[in-house]
Amino acid sequence: MYMFDSLMIFLSLVILIVCVLVGVAFLTLLERKVLGYIQIRKGPNKVGFMGIPQPFSDAIKLFSKEQTNPIMSNYWSYYFSPVFNLFLALVLWICIPFFSGFLHFSLGMLFFLCASSLGVYTIMMAGWSSNSNYSLLGGLRCVAQTISYEVSLALILLSFLVLISSLSIFDLMLYQYYVWFFFMGIPMGLVWFASSLAETNRTPFDFAEGESELVSGFNIEYSSGGFALIFLAEYSNILFMSMFFCLLFLGGDLMSFFFFLKLVFISFLFVWARGTLPRFRYDKLMYLAWKSFLPVALNYLFFFFGIKLFIFSLIV
Repeated sequence: MYMFDSLMIFLSLVILIVCVLVGVAFLTLLERKVLGYIQIRKGPNKVGFMGIPQPFSDAIKLFSKEQTNPIMSNYWSYYFSPVFNLFLALVLWICIPFFSGFLHFSLGMLFFLCASSLGVYTIMMAGWSSNSNYSLLGGLRCVAQTISYEVSLALILLSFLVLISSLSIFDLMLYQYYVWFFFMGIPMGLVWFASSLAETNRTPFDFAEGESELVSGFNIEYSSGGFALIFLAEYSNILFMSMFFCLLFLGGDLMSFFFFLKLVFISFLFVWARGTLPRFRYDKLMYLAWKSFLPVALNYLFFFFGIKLFIFSLIV
C-alpha cells in the first residue's frame, strides 16, 4: 500500500510539472499574441498553424545555444541560481490541493508563504554572482521590491485565514460555496492583484529587468539555458499567482472547467497590464507598498478580526 501511494504521488508530481511547463509555454504565446494585437500587429504566426508551436521552437533554440559565462563570475552560484529559481517556482504548485492521491497540506498557506519567500534569494544570487554592475543593481531592486510587497500579501492572506480559522487551501474553497471572497473585499482583491504584479516583477513594477536603464537587469549575463530557466520560472510564478488569486477570491472550485477559464482571464490581465501601463518610478513603487497597500491590508485585518470576535461572542 505504501509503495502504491508513493508511486501515485510520484506520477502526480510528474504530470503536474509537465502540465505546468506546457501551460507556461502557451502563456508566453498568449502574451506575445495579446501584445501583438495591442500594438496592432499579428504576433507569432509563421511557425506551424497560427504560430502555435512557436514556444517549443523558442525552447529548442535557447537550450541548443552555446552556454557562456563571464570570466569574472562566481561560477557555481551563477550556474545554479536559475536552476533553483525554476525549482522553487515549481515547488510552489505542491500546495494546491489536487484530488488524485496527491499531497494535501493542512498547512498549505504556510507552505506557500515559505516557498514564495525563498524565490528572492535565487534572484539575489543570480544578480550578485554575475559580477556585473547592472545585474547587481537589478538583483538589489528585486530584493527590496519583493520584500516590500510580500508584507501586504501576507497580511491580506492573514485576513482570510482569520475568517476561515484554517491554514488549508481546501477550506478556502469550502467557505466560498455561497459567495466569493472577492465580493467581501473588492479593495483587497485589487491590492492583491497589484502586489502579485510587483511580486512577479511584471509591468508596471518590472524594475529588476529595467531595460531602459539596466539593459536587462539581473539576468543580463545569462544566455541560452540559464536565461530560459529564469524565463520559465517567471512565467510559472505568474501562472501560480493567477491560480492563487482564483482560489483566494474567485471561489476556487478546482473540479470545474469554469475555474480554469477564470485562471486564463487573470493571466490575461497580467499581459494586459504589460501592454497598457508605463513603468512606475522606483520611489513611487516603495511609497505605494508602505504608505498605501500596507495600511489598507492592516485595516482589513483588524476589520476581519472584529467580525470574527463578534460572531464568536454571538455563539458563546
